[in-house]
Amino acid sequence: MTTQVALTGNDAVAEAFRQINPDVAAVYPITPQTELMHAFAAFAADGAIDTELVTVESEHSAMSACVGASAAGARTVTASSSQGLALMWEVLYIASSYRLPIAAAMVNRALSGPINIHCDHSDTMGARDCGWIQLFSEGSQEAYDNMIQAIRIAEHKDVLLPTMITLDGFIISHTMEALEILDDDQVKEFIGKFEPVTNLLDVENPITMGPLHLTDFYFEAKRAQAEAMKRAMPVILEVAEEYSKLSGREYGLFEEYKLSDADVAVIVLGSAAGTAKVAVDNLRNRGIKAGLLKLRVYRPFPGDQIIKAIAHVPAVAVMDRSASFGLDGGPVFNEVRSFAYGREIKLISYIYGLGGRDVPAEHIESVFHDLVKAIEAGKVENVYNYLGVRE
Repeated sequence: MTTQVALTGNDAVAEAFRQINPDVAAVYPITPQTELMHAFAAFAADGAIDTELVTVESEHSAMSACVGASAAGARTVTASSSQGLALMWEVLYIASSYRLPIAAAMVNRALSGPINIHCDHSDTMGARDCGWIQLFSEGSQEAYDNMIQAIRIAEHKDVLLPTMITLDGFIISHTMEALEILDDDQVKEFIGKFEPVTNLLDVENPITMGPLHLTDFYFEAKRAQAEAMKRAMPVILEVAEEYSKLSGREYGLFEEYKLSDADVAVIVLGSAAGTAKVAVDNLRNRGIKAGLLKLRVYRPFPGDQIIKAIAHVPAVAVMDRSASFGLDGGPVFNEVRSFAYGREIKLISYIYGLGGRDVPAEHIESVFHDLVKAIEAGKVENVYNYLGVRE
């Protein structure tokens, strides 16, 4: 049973949090995430949830509180953006190294400076190697669905890693959309009762949390994290399949849109995927076989699966909403390129939309036209490009 409602992305994730009814939520406001936790705090104030809402003095404290709560056996959530996520970074590594299944919503926003409150992916891309699973969302529906699935993924006994879902700031977080939400009982049954593997409050089975690992054990601890991230890949797909049976909405590691017969394609993540679909449709109407791969799961990175999906496409553009300073091309491009090494695929990098710069369908159409030119010329003239920037 589902209900159709109109919600902003922030309210959609807050609704998912309400239905999850976590034991603890550590919260601190930052634009454009603030309304998300405002809505969730209202649920707590109205007695609609049993959550212990912990208001803290900073995002560093928020994640620290999450670590303490999760280590004590509580189902724990939080949310942040931009500089707030950056302030959490020290503790993000601690949460993953302790194998704590914290679930977080990150509302994508550019990092300062200069000061900017609009969307790009520099915040979550900066945290890409801290050991968290990362799921990106195209719209409010996907943000809601990802949040519910994130609980199951993080808490799975083969994974036990913190998981963040992302939604583009203002573009998704503040835009009203129609979406379908599940019944409370359906969500409750889907996520199940949290049964922590370890619990600091279990005095009958004492454990040490956060011991000193020098040259004797640190390496092995990191290897264990890496193996857990590998095991997360099939778990993500298993959870998605079960969620599909419940909701009727299918999710995977990525979505292929008119990709099977494409001559040119783009890879993109986040809200720009919706615009890219419009560009694909426009070009198809003009006789150009354009296609799209919308990346949903960024960590663990499904490189082999991506290459298999695009292997038949002569030229592919990877669009990044963040820059890797000192390295040509964006982070997604460079990871795709590493998996494509030795294959006959022309790859081009495009940096777009930094600081919330608008990306109309016409801009993405121009990317496809560049790919067509690359095929006709038999080579790529400009591997690294900036889309929509003033010269």
